[in-house]
Amino acid sequence: MQLRGSPSDRLAARILWGMGAGLATGGLLRLAGDHWPPAGATAEWLAREVLDPVGLVFLRLLFFVVVPLVFASLALGILQLGRLQALGPLAGRTFALFGLNMAVGVALGLVVMNTMRPGRALAPEARAALLARYAPDATRVQERAAQQPGLSARTLVEMFLPANLLRAVVDFQILPLIVFALLVGVASLGLPEARRAGLGVMCETVVALMTRLVQWAMRLAPAAVAALLAAAVIRAGFDILKALAWFVAALLLAMAVHLFGTFSLLLRGLSRRRPGEFFRAARVVLVTAFSTSSSSATLPTTLQVARERLGISPAVAGFVLPLGATLNMSGTALYEGCVVLFVAQVFGVPLGLGSQALLLVLAVLSAVAVAGIPGASLPLIVGLMATFHIPPEGIALIYGADRILDMARTTLNVGGDLVTACIVEDRLGAQVPDRAGGTPLAK
Repeated sequence: MQLRGSPSDRLAARILWGMGAGLATGGLLRLAGDHWPPAGATAEWLAREVLDPVGLVFLRLLFFVVVPLVFASLALGILQLGRLQALGPLAGRTFALFGLNMAVGVALGLVVMNTMRPGRALAPEARAALLARYAPDATRVQERAAQQPGLSARTLVEMFLPANLLRAVVDFQILPLIVFALLVGVASLGLPEARRAGLGVMCETVVALMTRLVQWAMRLAPAAVAALLAAAVIRAGFDILKALAWFVAALLLAMAVHLFGTFSLLLRGLSRRRPGEFFRAARVVLVTAFSTSSSSATLPTTLQVARERLGISPAVAGFVLPLGATLNMSGTALYEGCVVLFVAQVFGVPLGLGSQALLLVLAVLSAVAVAGIPGASLPLIVGLMATFHIPPEGIALIYGADRILDMARTTLNVGGDLVTACIVEDRLGAQVPDRAGGTPLAK
């Protein structure tokens, strides 16, 4: 597979240049503000009134296509299976890999946190400063966490089958939309051939239209990425990262090992793909995920790269990737486990092996409930802290750095989705119809 010089590679290179420009610009403005307060006020105004709107235009264009693309891709993916019997192995292996990705991610994070113990390295004065600075934000997160319903059978029904599907979609709850799309796809397999063909053509048309809109939006990506990163650096500042340097280093190390280590082993062991070629092909997806901090916003690009560059059949890509953007949150699960253990170390709350094993399970389960949008995991982390009797106000310790770290964990989330799709394709591709791209609706 020839990977060099393609439009996707050139776009990835431009986005990387945009990331560099954004980091440099934000860093210079933040340094100027730290040494000259009027410059700091100007930088905050620039981030709020100029940089944020530029980034929001890009993000909103991507969010526009998420709902129709998720529905059409999933329904079309099941239609392209041609028979209901093919859904069982596809779904079984997909969900097994999702669970494996998240469990291994949390385990790696806990091992790194127990080895480096960043919570013990945080100075008391730094802890006091962080708690004081982000106390109002932490209070709002705690209030949102208090509004989260407890886990029960009724809660699960409301999560998957709400009374009003349209209201759930308006609130950007993608899980009910996924359930509806799966039900439509399964029901369509029992329709007469002509109606199945018509539904397949309609879904293919929607996917093609949304893909075209994504291509237009991605033309803005380099400038939008620069604006988003510059605004994030202006707000976070170097003092926050300096105070949390050991925690940030431990977390990024765990994420890097999972992304480039675990995923490479999975690709080598469970598929026929070379990790180097995979990461070169997926580069534009990973940098888009990093810059947008949203699995949902990255989904259109993920689907396009999966089909065009990784050779994944539309049936597998259309089924695995929309599910992954909502359910396969390996980076989020890793992050939640690391934050809980870090705050426990800071406050001296002991978490033994049994408690950490329970934390692993709860982090995986709670990560599934996280919406694929920036900052959605913080209320769930507060809930995990309460479970282990850790002061909930400790969320303020990492609040300032969360936006930067959100970028890293979203990259890991999306990378796990693509790895899962590659493995499922290579394991079941011969059993899944439509490897050439046509829709086997006449079966």
